[in-house]
Amino acid sequence: MLYAVSTTGRLSRYRDLTWFTLKYSRTTLPDPDELANDLISLGPAFVKIGQLLSTRADLLPQPYLDALAKLQDSLPPVAADQIERVVQEELGIRLSKAFLEFDRTPIASASLGQVHRAVLRSGRLVAVKVQRPRIDEEVSADLEALTEVAKLVERFSAAGRRADAAAIVEEFRKAIVLELDYRQEAQNLRMLRSQLREFDRIVVPEPVDDYTTRRVLTMEYIPGTKITDVSPVALVDLDPSDLASQLFRAYLQQVLVDGMFHADPHPGNVFLTTDGRLALLDLGMIGRLSPPLQERLFRLVLAIADGDGDQAAMVAIEMGAQHDGFDEAGLRRAVTEIVGRYQRASLKDLNVGVVMLELARTGAEHGLHMVPELTLLGKTMLNLDHIGRQLDPAFDVNGSIRQNTADLMRRRVLRSVSPGELFGSMLDAKEFVQRLPGRINRILDAAAASELRLKVEIIDEGSILDGLQKVANRIALGLVLAALIVGAAMLMRVPTAFTLFGYPGLAILLFLGAFAGGVWMAWTIIARDFRSHRRLRN
Repeated sequence: MLYAVSTTGRLSRYRDLTWFTLKYSRTTLPDPDELANDLISLGPAFVKIGQLLSTRADLLPQPYLDALAKLQDSLPPVAADQIERVVQEELGIRLSKAFLEFDRTPIASASLGQVHRAVLRSGRLVAVKVQRPRIDEEVSADLEALTEVAKLVERFSAAGRRADAAAIVEEFRKAIVLELDYRQEAQNLRMLRSQLREFDRIVVPEPVDDYTTRRVLTMEYIPGTKITDVSPVALVDLDPSDLASQLFRAYLQQVLVDGMFHADPHPGNVFLTTDGRLALLDLGMIGRLSPPLQERLFRLVLAIADGDGDQAAMVAIEMGAQHDGFDEAGLRRAVTEIVGRYQRASLKDLNVGVVMLELARTGAEHGLHMVPELTLLGKTMLNLDHIGRQLDPAFDVNGSIRQNTADLMRRRVLRSVSPGELFGSMLDAKEFVQRLPGRINRILDAAAASELRLKVEIIDEGSILDGLQKVANRIALGLVLAALIVGAAMLMRVPTAFTLFGYPGLAILLFLGAFAGGVWMAWTIIARDFRSHRRLRN
């Protein structure tokens, strides 16, 4: 009997998806509000898709974006009795025992849950985010149907294969599963609070761990107004330019330095507080970037800001996976045109997020599958640009990127020069010094046994001997420098009365000697190579 019910439910979802696909594959699209209502009727997973589409200015006309934006925070709320039941089941006590007050009317209602204002027994004002009843089961059924449909689309559609529909659904499944665990969101709140502690005009609510479970998240209540509801007159006395600048700089740091960023800063999630700060809410969706991907994104953002289409194309190719039929020349031309069009746009039309989304779409058209983080970041930058211009219509995105480049580079370097990285480099140098004598012995033994052979295209004994001598000299100097570094690292732990800058003096002198030797060696190599290049040209 259970199997029959499950099968009936699955067939119903396939029927609904088929109906939806046929309806919106027509040449003439229905009314924008009708699209939003259809997504609501299909269930929470499709509402989440609508929320994502509401930020895709590269895919839908503006009227559809406006209609889908309403899905962000205007869904019908769940009855208060059902919400109270979920809270009591999760916390294990009656609502009156946990809270002094609990407002039955939600202050926000979204696809997966809704938020109620409450007062703890201690008198602390909090916001309680509660999942909709049985939402995890509904989402699981929707995602199962979406996965099957994506496989069929890839099987029978070349466009589906190029877009890698199944991989897109899988990425979506991972994101929504994480979003359904409010304990993860509480951890995201703590991490983002720590990352942004230096920004005095940005605030992130603090979670209340004792009142947080998988389906209930209790956090600090921050009174304020949605950024889209704030009148320009109210912003005059708050220095909106500084607010926009801090917000953009905070996101650049999250993306390019910290490697973790708030991936859903739509206007419904950014509030202007009563004390003139910006509050970042709803951290269910977080983007995470590996250090190599951060480096590439850094180069891509700078290339877009500088209007360097060739560099942007090169970075895009490095970030993507090449499929059969990859058209590199066509991709380079398309990327150069996109970046050039962006540079020619007026200040009010500049948008880094749109460019990133266009790059992802262009890559797919030319046989290059871009990493999903690029689309996620593009969506984030698109929303961020909207909020920045809401605060300050003259906000210069390119200028902010260029202004913060030097500081971001310094932060990245400082993060890479951590104690762990330094000791790792010392261990690598120690291993190099230990292995080098054995390797040199093997080379000398081979030379003594007349087994060492060099393959050269042009025989010039004088040039070969001169080159070998240069290599030997540089290897010898490199060994000395490595020995100085290793010795200095060992002496750092030896107590001594002679100190420099608060550290053992001899160790610092060895470090300085190694640094000076390294600079001298680099200078001689560059100078010699420059002279050789000039001789060849003459």
